Amino acid sequence: MAHPLKKAELAEFKLLLEAVRARLRGDVQQLTSEALGADREDGGTESKSPTHMAELGSETFEQDFALSLVVNSQETLAEIKVALDKVEQGTYGLCEVCLKEGKTPVQALIRKERLKAIPYARNCVECERRKSSR
Repeated sequence: MAHPLKKAELAEFKLLLEAVRARLRGDVQQLTSEALGADREDGGTESKSPTHMAELGSETFEQDFALSLVVNSQETLAEIKVALDKVEQGTYGLCEVCLKEGKTPVQALIRKERLKAIPYARNCVECERRKSSR
């Protein structure tokens, strides 16, 4: 069974996935160090404790926000790993739900526009809509 995407297209999506992964890894490292105060100009030697209650609230909010971004980025990195594994297995770009429903790879192909926008997408738009409307 031939994959509905051409080898050149698969290679292009693999490069896109790797580029997004590299950017996210850098973002995760930066956000983590910012949230933990490791990027301070004073080398972290001065107390990071705020002196005013409003500062404490702002700092706590910023740390929580940065850490939630880290968690979201890590989830996306896990999805990218799954997508890269699918490239190697020859199943990249095929809707998981459509395949479970017995559709052929040509019928289960996720539109290229969707893959360009979300290269780690697991499902086609129609199946994703059905899934989220439940």
